[in-house]
Amino acid sequence: MVKKMEKKYIPLESFFAEVSQNEVTLTYTAIENIVGQPLPNAAFLNSSWWKKTKPPATHYLAWMNSDYTIKEIDLGRSITFIKESDEINVNSSSPNPKNILIIRPVDLDDARSFIHLQQDIDSESDFMLFGKEERKISVQAIRKRIGEWKKSDTSRIFVGILNGEFAGFVAVVTGPSPRASHCASIVIGVRKAYYGKSVGTSLMTKAEAWAQEVGISRLELTVIERNFPALALYKKMGYTIEGTRINSLFINGEYLNELYMGKYLKSDDVK
Repeated sequence: MVKKMEKKYIPLESFFAEVSQNEVTLTYTAIENIVGQPLPNAAFLNSSWWKKTKPPATHYLAWMNSDYTIKEIDLGRSITFIKESDEINVNSSSPNPKNILIIRPVDLDDARSFIHLQQDIDSESDFMLFGKEERKISVQAIRKRIGEWKKSDTSRIFVGILNGEFAGFVAVVTGPSPRASHCASIVIGVRKAYYGKSVGTSLMTKAEAWAQEVGISRLELTVIERNFPALALYKKMGYTIEGTRINSLFINGEYLNELYMGKYLKSDDVK
């Protein structure tokens, strides 16, 4: 009989289902980023927590369901997992292991990391609404917002965790009016270090899939006219230009235009 795993460890199970190496080492921080919650104190204090293989705790299924076991424990710092299988993966020692992206809703315990993520993206790009060090928000304030997003049926923020690190986010936000409840705005940001790794495309795809699940049929966004990489991504995802906001932003001593873009979600748009 298949044992039921604790819900909080499902993202970690998804991670191990995608791992291509026979051996992988994850820091405690990376594991907590993937899960979206702190590990229990026992995981920091007792090696036995990692070596458990019997109920009532079932966290170990997150890696054992993919045939991984514990090879080495650096208590409080990192865990090394090894795959027990008759088949040897010839790519296990590859210098370029597969990138594993986990996309999940932002959680309360992500507040500090989420703030750092937004601040990093702001400082790396001239195309965000806020510039470097302009976004002022406390952990308490962002936790309150996350709580509101978690309660909402039609607004959500997803974070992309690439190889255990916060790589980007996408927000899907509906307005307060019932007449516009079918329509949501999209805001997306990706850390520069993760450009070219399909993080933006994956986040947009996730946002569209979730929007359709909750009955949202139209998505819209704005993009600075000169943000050619983002513009190319949105066009690839099926968004069309619907208008221009002339001189809507003032960045680095220059007025810049924004483009309105929109997409109507049909039943066959998301698979």
